[in-house]
Amino acid sequence: MSDLVSILAGNTFVVSDTRGDIDTSPTDPAGLFSFDTRYLSTWVLTVDGERLSPLSIDDLQYYEKRFFLLVGPGGVYTNAKVSVLRQRAVTDGFSEEIAILNHGDKPVELTVRVEVGSDFADLFEVKDALAKEGDYYTRVDDGRLLLGYTRQTFHRQTVISATAPAQLDRRGLTFTVRLDPKQEWTTELRVVPTMIGPAGRTLPLGSEWDPSWADRDMKRDLKQWIENAPRLECDWDPLRHTYLRSLVDLAALRFTAPTSMGGSLPAAGLPWFMAVFGRDSIITSLQALPFQPELAASTLRELGTRQGSRRDDFRDEDPGRILHEMRFGETVAFEERPHCPYYGSADATPLFVVLLDEYERWTGDVDLVRHFEYEARAALNWIDEYGDLTGNGYLSYRPRNPDTGLANQCWKDSPDAISYRDGRLPGYPRATCELQGYAYDAKLRASRLARSFWNDPALADRLEDDALRLRERFNRDFWIEDRQYYALGLDADGSQIDALSSNIGHLLWSGIVDEDKADAVVRHLLGPALFSGWGIRTLANSERLYNPVGYHVGTVWPFDNSIIAWGLRRYGYQNEAARVAAAILDAATYFQGRLPEAFAGHERERTKYPVQYPTACSPQAWSAGAPLLFLRTMLGLEPSGENLVVNPALPQHMGHIALLDIPGRWGRLDAYGRGSVEVAR
Repeated sequence: MSDLVSILAGNTFVVSDTRGDIDTSPTDPAGLFSFDTRYLSTWVLTVDGERLSPLSIDDLQYYEKRFFLLVGPGGVYTNAKVSVLRQRAVTDGFSEEIAILNHGDKPVELTVRVEVGSDFADLFEVKDALAKEGDYYTRVDDGRLLLGYTRQTFHRQTVISATAPAQLDRRGLTFTVRLDPKQEWTTELRVVPTMIGPAGRTLPLGSEWDPSWADRDMKRDLKQWIENAPRLECDWDPLRHTYLRSLVDLAALRFTAPTSMGGSLPAAGLPWFMAVFGRDSIITSLQALPFQPELAASTLRELGTRQGSRRDDFRDEDPGRILHEMRFGETVAFEERPHCPYYGSADATPLFVVLLDEYERWTGDVDLVRHFEYEARAALNWIDEYGDLTGNGYLSYRPRNPDTGLANQCWKDSPDAISYRDGRLPGYPRATCELQGYAYDAKLRASRLARSFWNDPALADRLEDDALRLRERFNRDFWIEDRQYYALGLDADGSQIDALSSNIGHLLWSGIVDEDKADAVVRHLLGPALFSGWGIRTLANSERLYNPVGYHVGTVWPFDNSIIAWGLRRYGYQNEAARVAAAILDAATYFQGRLPEAFAGHERERTKYPVQYPTACSPQAWSAGAPLLFLRTMLGLEPSGENLVVNPALPQHMGHIALLDIPGRWGRLDAYGRGSVEVAR
């Protein structure tokens, strides 16, 4: 993604090259995408038949960029006479202003051409190079160029128009331009993706074209979003920059489904995961609670309303199960993929209950807790009735649709992510360790909700007892005594999956770790096998499948580290939490403040900067949320009744930090801290 330029606004995004052109091969993640369909696969600007030379790009806002280009290559002693500016803004489609400037002292006549085309590829077709089965059409209609695709009842169309007179044909728009010396010519292009429903009814995904209105609305929305968040003051400038970048990226990643049940929630990441994701949206909402609590409310409403209600092996659906992923493209419409929605996640369901409780603790929104009592009870029932696949009391998973479902239904969901130390892959069911921590935490939190808000003390007592018995069994069955860490999981016959992984840090966050084992867990997390100096690796470098550029087998994930730091604070290891936070926030400075999905797990001593992971999503929601959670962790922010507890433990080099107007049930409060923890850098 490093040589591509992305512009996004929630449901819609554009990925182009540095000239602003879209000129893709079938599997390139470039184009105009909306709701999992690529509405433009070709968008190429030429002048007199020649492609333009890029100069620079203004990153104006997350939804708007300006490209500076030259006509002709130019040279050391040859000045270009004509330059071009392309200013592109994305709302639910996109508008593009093209300005051509004649810098010379003679008139010029130019043929300006925008070549257009669409393959209407489903996002899964782009990722997996699948063939299309429908029919295409292109036509000129009343000054507009229409590109369309139909397959039975599935009908998508791209509508393209311009403000300047143009000659339209089936492959694009041509403008004849004459410029006097020092003169400028402009036109505005508008691209509107549409769904066409029954009886030919057109459902535009964007508003009626009024670029000035869209611009004002987007700017106003972003300004209000940032003003609603706490204000950060600090001595260490990179943290201030990273904080603002995170807020802006979370604004950009807000996603509203066509059949939304409750506002915008965080989409997972660009380019592959601009969709509703259960686990990702929940964890991002947890990270952002002290900053943008409305994300949590929207996430709970959306996921609670779409909770599973039946047994469906194709979608891995059960009653009470929280969805993993929801898509709206062609492959889903024809059930070639199960994502409508797909429920293949074992962790989203307990995490839903965790978020519900944490949201109430921060906001005091009792109405929402009571509104989703049924859904929370159904989620708890799923853990015991459907999640315990072996009858041993542990939450486990087994894909019921192996052809299109996920091999691993935990957050490390790539095929090789769960392994023994020697590299063998376990059979099913698999009960990974962090799932047990989430289930434990969910039951304890639900016990509080049942006692305080649902008027069911008997349920509260049962859940508390279940949680305590789960903790006792877990610390017996998952603990590897001779290695002094918890197993990554248990396999089908209850044997330990003995790889050393970052998952053990999530156990600290959940609170399932026995106090007498915490020291050993922390030593492993901050030891050389897991801690790279830039952060904690997903898999220790001592394991057979370790690969510093392997997706879940050796890379460093910022979100993973933020959860681990939160857990370290829970168990009183505030200096270690500060060390993890400092490492990841240092890494952010090399990514211009925008933490990617993951980066390589190479030792810091070997690299002057964190090494990029080649296909990492950027921006990515829970990576954008990681700096927010690090701030909460470093300042020691915890709700206590109607009060906010502040107990800072900051890296020394960060100096003074003030987080002002923190929203919560207390109204708005401020938190202050000064760096006192020495960390190696």
